[in-house]
Amino acid sequence: MSLSLILLSIAEQRLRLVDGPRIIMDVGVATARKGVGERRGSEQTPRGWHQIRARIGAGSPPNMVFVARRPTGEIYSPTLGNAYPQRDWILTRILWLSGLEVGRNRLGEVDTMARYIYIHGCPEESPMGIPISHGCIRMRNKEIIELFDRVRVGTRVNITEEAEVK
Repeated sequence: MSLSLILLSIAEQRLRLVDGPRIIMDVGVATARKGVGERRGSEQTPRGWHQIRARIGAGSPPNMVFVARRPTGEIYSPTLGNAYPQRDWILTRILWLSGLEVGRNRLGEVDTMARYIYIHGCPEESPMGIPISHGCIRMRNKEIIELFDRVRVGTRVNITEEAEVK
């Protein structure tokens, strides 16, 4: 059995789940509006090798709203979105990332996990393919459910600025 790996290209705004030589998923995402960077408070998407630290939200309905990694009981709708336009919506599932490169994305002021960087669902009306998040990687709800169901804690994630990551 080969190991699945998530490859994320900032340049392409695409996430690929690969299993050996096969691409299992290839979907659009939205990374940080402020670009790439690893520093705490930067609101940028961190680069380098990571792993999934935690899988949160198994069995939750699509559009379940999460705050501080806990379901609020709210189900997102455009009406709810309009009522709270400044809220950073974290929906459906969360894959919490932890850096693997000490000094680059792990420990100190560059710790991905301590920055609460996730791959997560977002409102369907949110654009994909353009950098717009607050640092996390946003996906369509249907696609985050599929990804969530295919990966485990410990799955490796490579986030790079390059196109067609390997």
